[in-house]
Amino acid sequence: MLPPFIIDQIRRREEDALRQELDRPRLELPMDVYHPAPESKPSDDDAAERGVIILDLG
Repeated sequence: MLPPFIIDQIRRREEDALRQELDRPRLELPMDVYHPAPESKPSDDDAAERGVIILDLG
């Protein structure tokens, strides 16, 4: 069995850690706002038009 002052110190440290976690600013993202678009099967026209585009910005 641990001495009471050790148990009290452990409890205080846990409470301080919890308090710091609650005081830390958080950003909550709305995950359910935008639903993914339904995927469509690519047609033959879409497959023929695919390619690579290189942009030189320099």
